[in-house]
Amino acid sequence: MEASIDDILKKNQLSVTSSRKKILELFLVNNGALSHGDIEKKAASKFDRVTVYRTLQAFLEKGVIHNIPTADNSIRYALCKDDCSEGHHHDNHVHFICNNCSSTICLDNVIIPSIKLPKGYTSTQVEVVVSGVCKECK
Repeated sequence: MEASIDDILKKNQLSVTSSRKKILELFLVNNGALSHGDIEKKAASKFDRVTVYRTLQAFLEKGVIHNIPTADNSIRYALCKDDCSEGHHHDNHVHFICNNCSSTICLDNVIIPSIKLPKGYTSTQVEVVVSGVCKECK
C-alpha cells in the first residue's frame, strides 16, 4: 500500500509527508467517510488539528477527497474516484448517513436524478444525503 499512497500523492502533485501519507492511508483502509475528529482519533501518531485541517484542504483542492454535508452541519470526507482532479470533482452521487452510528458511505451506484433549473441558473454541485439505519445497527 505504501507505493500506492506515494503514487497518489505524486500524481496529484502533493509533497509526500508523513501526515499526508497517514491520513490518506486512513481513507484507503476505512470503508466510508471520515470526519476531522475521526482522523485525529485514528491517526496512530498525533498530528495537530491544523496539520489535519491543512491536509484535508489540500486533498479537497487536488480532487483526492470530497466533502459530504451532514444534518448537524459538520463535514465528513470520502475518497474521490479516479476521474476527479484539481478543481474538477465528479463525485455527484448519493451519500447514506446512519442515524444511530453516524457511519457515512458513498452510494456510487445510485444515480442522482437530473434537476431542471430555472432559465439562467447553472448548477456546480448536487448533494443528496439519505439518512436512516445501516445494516450493522438494524
